[in-house]
Amino acid sequence: MVQQNKVSEKEIEKTISDFMLELGIPAHLRGYQYLRSAVEMCVKDMELVGSVTKLLYPDLAKMYQTTDTKIERAIRNAIEVSWDRGNCELFEELFGYCNSMEYTRPTNSEYIAVISDYIRLKNHLI
Repeated sequence: MVQQNKVSEKEIEKTISDFMLELGIPAHLRGYQYLRSAVEMCVKDMELVGSVTKLLYPDLAKMYQTTDTKIERAIRNAIEVSWDRGNCELFEELFGYCNSMEYTRPTNSEYIAVISDYIRLKNHLI
């Protein structure tokens, strides 16, 4: 009999929040909230990662009563801030490079995909 690891939604939410803070995303940014929701949605359904602009952003826009464009921009801003201020060693571990290596920051889709995958692996959700 295979025992499945049941992780509550609150535990996943806390793991995502803690990890985003570790990545250097300030909680006061609007993009923090959007990004946290995006990652949470992708942890539940990884297919959303392949349709960020067609499915994920519109769903977030409905949820937060705003536009897809504002969602995308706020998430991009949060990622830029974390890329400039965040933990270079952690970025290297996750993405294979960091800002000190003069690489451009990851795209929104890449960032969301990597964080979602990391959370899924960490919580044994795969």
